[in-house]
Amino acid sequence: MPLHQKVLTALLLLLTGMLLGVLLMVSRGSWIPLERVEVRYTDVKRSMDPVEPVPGEEIHSPAYIFNDIARDVLPAVVYIETDIAMDQAVPDDEHHQFEEQFWERFLPRRRAQSIGSGVLISPDGYILTNHHVVDGAGDRVRVMTHDKKQHRARLVGGDASTDLAVLKIETENAPSMVVGNSDNIRVGDWVMAVGNPFRLRSTVTAGIVSALGRDVDIISDRMRIESFIQTDAAINRGNSGGALVNTRGELIGINTAIASESGTYQGYGFAVPVNMAMKIARDIIEFGEVQRAFLGVEIASVDYEGARSAGLDMVSGVEIRGVANGGSADLGGVKRGDIVLQVNGFDVDEANHLQERIALMRPGEEVNIRIWREGRTHDLEFPVMGLEQQAIRDWAAAEPRATGDLDFDRDRESAIPRLQLDAGFTLADLPDPENLSRNQLVVIGVEENSRAYRAGLREEDIVLELNGREAADTGTFSALWDDRRRNTSAELLILRSGEQHTVTISAQ
Repeated sequence: MPLHQKVLTALLLLLTGMLLGVLLMVSRGSWIPLERVEVRYTDVKRSMDPVEPVPGEEIHSPAYIFNDIARDVLPAVVYIETDIAMDQAVPDDEHHQFEEQFWERFLPRRRAQSIGSGVLISPDGYILTNHHVVDGAGDRVRVMTHDKKQHRARLVGGDASTDLAVLKIETENAPSMVVGNSDNIRVGDWVMAVGNPFRLRSTVTAGIVSALGRDVDIISDRMRIESFIQTDAAINRGNSGGALVNTRGELIGINTAIASESGTYQGYGFAVPVNMAMKIARDIIEFGEVQRAFLGVEIASVDYEGARSAGLDMVSGVEIRGVANGGSADLGGVKRGDIVLQVNGFDVDEANHLQERIALMRPGEEVNIRIWREGRTHDLEFPVMGLEQQAIRDWAAAEPRATGDLDFDRDRESAIPRLQLDAGFTLADLPDPENLSRNQLVVIGVEENSRAYRAGLREEDIVLELNGREAADTGTFSALWDDRRRNTSAELLILRSGEQHTVTISAQ
């Protein structure tokens, strides 16, 4: 068969197969013509205007809240620079940077520069900032206001125990901050931090109040008072002395410190509550120094064991562990072993909460204290004293005995009588430094997290009594310790830094 005939035959067979396939599909009803699909569309509405909140709900719109706060408070926050000569005491912290000029290479003199922030609190130019920002600067303080004007500032005064200071610039009608009430702050409230981190002027960050009444041990002064507002609003170097404000644009704190392993923001910032800050500022402006009231007591926060021993239903309050003779608390009827529950109507659950409440008072004012004593509450009211009273001066000036004076090798045999107790502490008979002919019963070791440690017993405490009975040496103490009932707590009368205190060690 010729080739062209073969090709025609193949094409005929292919067309025949396709026709048979179509006829088969039609016969089975499976062939359905394709429908035309309608394409639907809508207009995209785009607005170039700011997003508007629902009418009547403006107060709940974060955009409106933060915009308004920033507009209102930025003019009241200033930038501070200081120069500190190296022949003066220079604070050893991250806020001070050393600089060397060309001619100073040939002279034994350098300077440190400190930067920070401040808050205008009055139209006539008083500025509240941190003590560490201006410490050692004298009259070498420069202030730049939000309108970029520079001023020479005068240091009115400072207070190391609260890390606060007041500056004064010559101005009129300054845009001062509206002062709020830090007693009304709640955990979870929105706040904004305003300052000059890393020399970046007029910076605003936002966050919430993370916690209240924090004691983070950052103030080195012996009479320090720490009851900080904790916030996660970003705070960095240069923010010190700046404003922490609420959603009404009111000043509620002075930004002071951060907790960080890197030296920069890691989510933990701390601010001095504005009630404390303004009290300090008023004192400095009016008197040139802080007018501080003191109870004249040694205190410790009540823990679970202490609350149970005292018969409290909940773990709260502050235990009085020592009372200065002739001090405010002593004359007011406060006794060693009392547990303070309230001060001026405010609950105090930690030692620094009590310190804060007393620090808000001036000498001569009446304090109302609710205490727990022998299973019931008592209300005491009495005036608080200041350093003008000799008893308070003696109490405040008493330095604790330096740690490390007693160095015992506990693995070495010694002729000194020792007694190790199951509550986690060790006693020794040691000569009295003031009268070497007699001995004292001294605590030479306390195991960490033991019952004695949790009760507050520390090395170098001198034990005077056990459960009201004199314990002059290790032998007497051992007998008294064994005689007490197994399920009875041990109440030790001790001498610490010249003051007597009571330490109650639980039975279990």
